[in-house]
Amino acid sequence: MQAIKLYNFPRSGHAHRVELMLSLLQLPTELIFVDLAKGEHKQPAYLAINSFGQVPAIDDGGVVLADSNAILVYLAQKYGNGRWLPADPVGAARVQRWLSAAAGPIAFGPAAARLVTVFGAHLNAKEAIARAHNLLKVMDVELGKTAFLAGAEPSIADVSAYSYIAHAPEGNVSLDDYGNVRAWLARVEALPGFVGMPRTIAGLQTSA
Repeated sequence: MQAIKLYNFPRSGHAHRVELMLSLLQLPTELIFVDLAKGEHKQPAYLAINSFGQVPAIDDGGVVLADSNAILVYLAQKYGNGRWLPADPVGAARVQRWLSAAAGPIAFGPAAARLVTVFGAHLNAKEAIARAHNLLKVMDVELGKTAFLAGAEPSIADVSAYSYIAHAPEGNVSLDDYGNVRAWLARVEALPGFVGMPRTIAGLQTSA
C-alpha cells in the first residue's frame, strides 16, 4: 500500500500518538517534518492541510485528516481489524471517555506542564502540575483494576494517553507515587511495534 503521510513535529505528544498508532498497525509511513519553531504550521501551505494550524495531520491516499484523536479513530476503524476500538456500545464509550480525558485533563495537566519546561510556554506551571497529579491519582486507581485504560486489551485510549503521561517528568510531574501507571506504561511499551517519543532533558527528566 502507499505510505501514509504523517505531518509531525518529533517532540509533539499529539503527533507521537499518531506515529505510535501507525507503527502498532505496521502501516508504511512517510514522516513529513513541520517546523513549528519557524512557524511553518501557520503558513498557507500547511493551513491548507489543517486549517487549525496544528500537528499532526495525515494524508492517506488523498484522505486528509487532522486532530490526533480523530486520526486514531480513523486508523483503528480502517486498519485495526476489530482491535483498538471496540464496536460494542460499552466498550466504545469506555474508549471515548479516555479520548476526552486526553483532550481535557491530560492536555491541561501533564501536557501543559511539559509545555512550560520544554517549549517555554507562558502557563501556570504550579496549576498544571496540580492538575496532572489529580489525573494520575485517578488513573492509578483505575489501572489497579484493568491492565489497560478501557479494559483488558489495549485500545486507542492507551495510545492517546501514553505520550504525555510517559513524558510527564519532563514537566516536573513525578510518576514515583503511581505504581499502576508505571506498570501500564511498561505494558504499552512492550506492545509489538511500539515506538517512543524522543525525550528531552527537562524538568525531572535527567537523561534522554
